[in-house]
Amino acid sequence: MCLIAGGIGRHLKPKLITMMRSGKHRGGDSFGVWTNEGVLKSEDFSKIGEIPDGSIGLLQCRLAMTGSKSFTQPFFNNFVLAHNGEIYNHRQIREFLERRGVEFESDVDTEVILRFLEFQIEKGSSIAESVKRLMRVLNGDYAIAFSDKENIYLFRDPIGIRPLYYSQNGFFASEKKVLWSIGERAIPVNPGELVKISRKGIERVQLFTLSELKGTPFSYERAKLSIRKSLEYAVRIRSAKKVGVLFSGGLDSSLIALLASKYSDVILYTAGAEGSQDLEWARKVSEELGLKLREYVFSMDDVKNSLEKVMFAIEEPNPMNLAIGIPIYFATRLAREDNTKVLLTGQGADELFGGYAKYLRDPSLMEKDILEMGERNLARDDKIAMLNGVEGRFPFLDLNVVKGGLRTPLEYKIQNGVRKAILREVALEVGLPKEVAYREKKACQYGSNAQKILERIAKKEGMTLTQFAEKVFYEVFEHT
Repeated sequence: MCLIAGGIGRHLKPKLITMMRSGKHRGGDSFGVWTNEGVLKSEDFSKIGEIPDGSIGLLQCRLAMTGSKSFTQPFFNNFVLAHNGEIYNHRQIREFLERRGVEFESDVDTEVILRFLEFQIEKGSSIAESVKRLMRVLNGDYAIAFSDKENIYLFRDPIGIRPLYYSQNGFFASEKKVLWSIGERAIPVNPGELVKISRKGIERVQLFTLSELKGTPFSYERAKLSIRKSLEYAVRIRSAKKVGVLFSGGLDSSLIALLASKYSDVILYTAGAEGSQDLEWARKVSEELGLKLREYVFSMDDVKNSLEKVMFAIEEPNPMNLAIGIPIYFATRLAREDNTKVLLTGQGADELFGGYAKYLRDPSLMEKDILEMGERNLARDDKIAMLNGVEGRFPFLDLNVVKGGLRTPLEYKIQNGVRKAILREVALEVGLPKEVAYREKKACQYGSNAQKILERIAKKEGMTLTQFAEKVFYEVFEHT
């Protein structure tokens, strides 16, 4: 996990320095800068002022997760590449390329991306064709900047798990505030989209859409088997020796926790106000599963003190995201204190399997929500976790799980008013207690009581929650 940023323009050095300083919270292990006038990589952030000037540049601030901590991006040779995220099948891709004579200089997953693109381009494929093939090969969560030293190409995974933004003036970064810091307006790179930044302007092309994952609908038994096997695999490849789970005691996080416990030393992390449903259920279910629970019980004062930090992360005056962000912030802060760097979550299950009440009225919203969740939900969760130096991972959004979800007929997802019906049956099969598998859970902002506390704080200031969220936003970002 990290910050990636850069752009095209005259005398980039001052802007690159500003971008690094405003986004350093995403990666404090080391930094690297490539420009057409030189390269500087260091673990000493006091050397930022020594970076080279230039008219095209890419940079990274790294939070080391995969591969040697000593190796810092960008990778460069004939091409230059910087990457934010994780590639879970990088070893298999590396073996495929090595059998074809490709050589590597590190064990870092990012290098696999670069070598695959180089391999395809050397065979005669265009950059767009090469990126399209790459998207079909990679199993991971990624946002990537790639340059032929004349232009910069940006792309994200097809779900949009890792955030990436660009500006019409030719700059890009992992977070909006990094672009705001140099006076640029941030535009999201869409999931599965390729954005080309050149001195002539911006070009965009959609390379991958989720409709490509659809196929012949599954039978009920085939759907259950697909969901179970793909989810087990998605959890396994995203787990570490020690892994955390963002936990509420509901179906989704409990299923992830149970599966992860087969491969890892699991610690559950939860946050809520005393007496909140999520806190009480987290305590109860963690005991039933026999897994360690770390909890943060927040008060009104805690919420007040966290508001600016959460708003700094979410980058928008959205009251719902502010309320959701509060328990995520406290839970990820607990994980950081434990030095738990990887945190699995149940995000995506509701959209895939019909978890929200609105789907009873209009089931077509499910696919729309999957397409939009990159910027609506995932960017929020990523930025809050990164504020605490923690990487969120989303097993339900593995493309194989998504494929199974899209091929599962609606009547298996919603049965007699029961939402996520097929997922609940899968949970029973893998050993989740029925009381947990069939628990009707409130949304995070309500189950944790964060929404209620925020409304009280806003009321004391004589404002609606929407007005209060706007006030906090402008106080945090008034100088940007």
